[in-house]
Amino acid sequence: QVQLAESGGGLVQAGGSLALSCAASGRTSIGAMGWFRQAPGKQRDFLAAISDLTKTPRYADSVKGRFTISRDNAKGTLFLQMNSLKPEDTAVYYCAARTSHIVNYTPSGWPYWGQGTQVTVSS
Repeated sequence: QVQLAESGGGLVQAGGSLALSCAASGRTSIGAMGWFRQAPGKQRDFLAAISDLTKTPRYADSVKGRFTISRDNAKGTLFLQMNSLKPEDTAVYYCAARTSHIVNYTPSGWPYWGQGTQVTVSS
């Protein structure tokens, strides 16, 4: 099993920045890790992910150039640096993990999830 705990959400003005962290724990070996978000009444969307082997980040078009994903494999921690935030970035942000080293772009491909952290961007 894997436990994931996000931190770092909050309220920020449009154009501002926030940094999210996700701490992983448990006995299961983690492969890829990623970030998703879900706004009220909408589906959960892929944002970014990174494999522990290739270390090549993958991004959704909506956040490419504004968000940066990184991970510290030794500490089992995932990060998301979010810059140039927009009101439409407002959502609950979730950390996800899977044992496969291959990044997956759909929520159903990730068996482990954090509890989520709220990000609110005011205009």
